[in-house]
Amino acid sequence: MLRHVIAPLRHFSQISNEILRHPRLSSDAVRILTWQLSLPPGAAESLSRTATRAGIGKGAFNRAKAQLKGEGFVHEWRQQGLRGLWSTVQLVSSVPLTAEEALAVRNGRPTAAERTEHPTAACPAAGEPKGRGAGRHPEKTTVGNTSTPPPPPPPPADSGSEPGSESECEPERDREARELVDSITALDPRLTVPRGMVPQLVALASEWLSLGHTADDVRGQVRRGLPGRERAIHRPGGLLRYLLSEPGPVTPPTAPSATPAPPPPRLPAMRECAGPRHMQPMLFTPEGDEELCAVCRDASPLQESAAVAATARGAAAVRAGLAGRRTAARH
Repeated sequence: MLRHVIAPLRHFSQISNEILRHPRLSSDAVRILTWQLSLPPGAAESLSRTATRAGIGKGAFNRAKAQLKGEGFVHEWRQQGLRGLWSTVQLVSSVPLTAEEALAVRNGRPTAAERTEHPTAACPAAGEPKGRGAGRHPEKTTVGNTSTPPPPPPPPADSGSEPGSESECEPERDREARELVDSITALDPRLTVPRGMVPQLVALASEWLSLGHTADDVRGQVRRGLPGRERAIHRPGGLLRYLLSEPGPVTPPTAPSATPAPPPPRLPAMRECAGPRHMQPMLFTPEGDEELCAVCRDASPLQESAAVAATARGAAAVRAGLAGRRTAARH
C-alpha cells in the first residue's frame, strides 16, 4: 500500500486516531464528530445543522447521534429558560466522557483526567490579581501569641446517628416519594406535570409518607379530587399540589369483624315419621326419642276411629254399587 501525504500548513484540525479508527462508530458518526471538533471556539452550530451541511439524512443522523452518545463523545441536557421556554444544551468532546465528567465540563470544573495531567488546574480565585505579599512588612502588628494553635477538638458523636435512624431513612423515603409521584402521574393521561414541579410534588408526597400514610392513601386522595373524564385539566401540576398540600390524619386499620359460624345442617338430626297419616315420607326434628311427628301425636283416637269408620262406609258403598251393576248386566 503506497501513500502520498502532504501535511497542511493551515486550515487543519488535529483528530486522534482513536476517533478515526473507532470500531463502533459509523462513517456518518465520525464525519459529524470531526466536523464539530474542527469548528472554531465559540461556534454554536448544532449537530443537526452539521448533519445537514454534511449531506447526512435524518435517519442516518439519528443513528450516528445515538452512537456518539453511547460512546460518550456527545452529551445533552434539557433546560428551561426565561418565560418557560425549553432548550437543549449539547456537549461534544474529543475523548469519551462519563455523565459526571460531562457535568463537570459543562459547569466549568476540570475533569478527573485533567486534574491528573494538570494538578494545578482549578477554578481561579475571585477578584482582581494583586501583587505578591512576600518580602513586605505586615500592615498591622500582630498582638498576642502567634504560635500554632492546637487542633480543634473533634465534634461529639451524635447519638442519633444509629443504624436505621431518621437520617439514613431520608434517601429511602425520597426514593419512595419519587416513585409515588411517578405512579400518580400515570393514573390519568391528563396529569402530565412540568419537570420543574416534580421536586415540589416529591416533597409533598414525602410529607404524606412521613406521617404514616401509604402509597394507596395518597393515590386515593388524588383519585377523589380529579374532575370527570369529560373535563380537561389545564394545570395538572397546580391541581396535584393543591390535593397534596394538606395531609389528612392517618386512619388506623379496622379489624375485620368476626363472622359467626354457620349453624349445623338440620338434615342429619331429622327423622322420618312412622305414622300412617302421610301419603309420602315425612321428616321432622325430634325433641327426644319420639318417632311420630307433631301432627300424628296431636291426632286423638276418636278422630282416627271416625276417619276409619268413614273409610269403611265409603268402601261398603263402592262394593254395593259394583255388585248392583254386575246383577243388572246378567239380566
